[in-house]
Amino acid sequence: MYVGALTLDLLLGDVHSLKQKRAVVRPVIAEVQKRFPAVAVAETGNNDLHRRAEIGIAVVAATAANASRVMDQCERLVAERPEIDLLSARQRLFSDEDED
Repeated sequence: MYVGALTLDLLLGDVHSLKQKRAVVRPVIAEVQKRFPAVAVAETGNNDLHRRAEIGIAVVAATAANASRVMDQCERLVAERPEIDLLSARQRLFSDEDED
């Protein structure tokens, strides 16, 4: 079993308040959940900054290749949104064989 963790650091476009930020981030999270119902996704950081957001995505898969493929697809989906600049993406892969 493999667990993949993807962290996306986002710069939001013309956003001037936390309310406007939510209006941009919520649809992104909803789209990821709709396209990939087996992943967990949430806003995980930069909660008090109105032009920055961090989204975390987690996936569980039988193979490392499948987990990486799903994380890559999620990253592309978010990066393609015109109102968002993807500043960085960090993928981590954990195995049930990893030592504690």
